[in-house]
Amino acid sequence: MRIALTATRRLRVLWLVALIAASLIESACSGNGAQAPPAPPPPEVSVMKVEPGPVTVFDEYVGRTDAPDTIEIRSRVGGILERQAFQDGARVKRDELLYVIDQSPYAAALAQARANLAQAQANWLNAKQNLERQQRLMKQKLTSEQDYDAAVASEKATAAVVDAQKALVNQAELNLGYTHIQAPRDGTMSKSLVKPGSLINAQQTLLATLYSSDPMYVYFAVSEDRLPELKRRFKRASGEDPGEAPPLRLKLIDGSEYRFPGHLNFMDAAVEQSTGTLQVRISVPNPERFLLPGQFVRVVMPAFENPNAIRVPERAVQELQGLKSVFVLTADNKAVSRQIQVRYHVDNDWVVEKGLAPGDRVIVEGTQKVRPGQVVKPVPFKTAGSETAGSETAGSGAGG
Repeated sequence: MRIALTATRRLRVLWLVALIAASLIESACSGNGAQAPPAPPPPEVSVMKVEPGPVTVFDEYVGRTDAPDTIEIRSRVGGILERQAFQDGARVKRDELLYVIDQSPYAAALAQARANLAQAQANWLNAKQNLERQQRLMKQKLTSEQDYDAAVASEKATAAVVDAQKALVNQAELNLGYTHIQAPRDGTMSKSLVKPGSLINAQQTLLATLYSSDPMYVYFAVSEDRLPELKRRFKRASGEDPGEAPPLRLKLIDGSEYRFPGHLNFMDAAVEQSTGTLQVRISVPNPERFLLPGQFVRVVMPAFENPNAIRVPERAVQELQGLKSVFVLTADNKAVSRQIQVRYHVDNDWVVEKGLAPGDRVIVEGTQKVRPGQVVKPVPFKTAGSETAGSETAGSGAGG
């Protein structure tokens, strides 16, 4: 009997232990399942505080230089070219000898004209003496009116012949002088197109071209939307509007800047309909003859000036369907998407016209990790070079 009770108690103890173990296991399992995973930390982003500063945006136009005075050298008389008196490409002064054409036929023509003049003057002298005799006889009524009238007519006719011969002598002297071709002004000669021994046709044969060099003109074309600013600049340059027009800069083909600034001095009267552009010209000093006619340059013209402009790095700007926006942080570090308006691009920055105010904190780096309304961890964005707003710099316009 005691043995049976002991076995029963052992079974009850084992069953109770199993029940307690199962309860403990269930409790442990249910406790682990109810525990929530820890929340991820807010993403770290680079943030900059936008501050206003002076910005000047420049437009660049392709231009071509041109000499204000370009003179084609041609001979007024024909003949054989005897001598070239200048070196190709030489700098010449006004009235400096350029070419000599064979003078012998023109010297002979001058001698003939002078001889004809001397003969005409002799005939005129004889006619005047005859008229004086007829006048004395007429007073004494010893000659007829017909003879007197003939003497008067002869004197006038021979006087006219003398005048005609004088004109021929003058023309012959001019032709002889035209055999020496001189520079009509200071300038630089092109390569001679003819050589000594060549036959020159009067008024037709192009001998060379003389270019002026100081100042130099630069022609370029601008679009219609720039006309209002150009007109204001042109009025200031011409003295119609108070204030001096700021000079324009030139860049050479290698990217270097030309040392002398230029000033706007011409705007065409009409816009070219096929291109929608207006021809414009500036005058640039060229005392060292560094610029040559026909040379390509770039004209740098201020397009936008703002002493209190706001700039943001282009990496901070997102674009969707033509609209641009940035993430701005609230006081509690929540990221809010804000639409902005931009038109000009300066170095690696956009110039913001609308959408931002001084003191706004803009996310520059890490925007791909941010959702609107999300709390973030801001760290200062390290500006460098062009990303630091404030300095005056060159840029280009862009639609926004």
